[in-house]
Amino acid sequence: MIIAAPLRRKSRSLALELVEAIGDRIRDGRLKTGEKLPPEVAIMESFGVSRTVVREAISKLQASGLVETRHGVGTFVRGLGAEPGFRIPTEESATLQDVIAVLELRIGLETEAAALAAQRRTDAHLARMRQALDEVERGVEAGVDTVAADYAFHLEVARATGNEHFAGLMGTLGSTIIPRARLPGPQASPSLWRDYLRRVNHEHENIYEAIAAGDPEAARAAMRTHLANSRERRRRAQAGAA
Repeated sequence: MIIAAPLRRKSRSLALELVEAIGDRIRDGRLKTGEKLPPEVAIMESFGVSRTVVREAISKLQASGLVETRHGVGTFVRGLGAEPGFRIPTEESATLQDVIAVLELRIGLETEAAALAAQRRTDAHLARMRQALDEVERGVEAGVDTVAADYAFHLEVARATGNEHFAGLMGTLGSTIIPRARLPGPQASPSLWRDYLRRVNHEHENIYEAIAAGDPEAARAAMRTHLANSRERRRRAQAGAA
């Protein structure tokens, strides 16, 4: 069992803090190889974080090789000897070229994920996608950033494929793949920022509707359009800042 105080809000993401906290427990033996991690709800309550933070942290721990998730069973400690998986270090996502390269990777990955999700999604997947999009909408109206909810939507699409490798790779990439994580925030121009987020969420809604309708070709096209638009928005933002 993990017993912990709520995480402190540092400059880095809560997910990274949670990765460090659980990783420390694995390294010092409080969590032993083969031991099952507590359920998401228990970790949320123990560390005072959201479900989105827990899921992102678990995905990063999977990518680092410290834990493995057995679907329908739970997440288990692998220990310190496991080989880490694919990852994109934060320092390699700083330039326009790097961000566009990741978006190109996402176009290849997520367009097919959306098509598979349209064929395989469950009502539970749709409910979690809907929850993420509603959270984005609330954030837009409140004038706050919505990166975590945006990422949660994309991660849930990957989970809806029923193929753990899609979700594993998306979890490895983490929320820094959302391009606006590197754009000026709502304080720069609240009205323009809100309009920008509304356009983004409209594209999300198109993806959701195609997946909900069970239309793989429409889902594939909607995801490709969204990510291609994200790439172009990032290029325009960079040009405007030059």
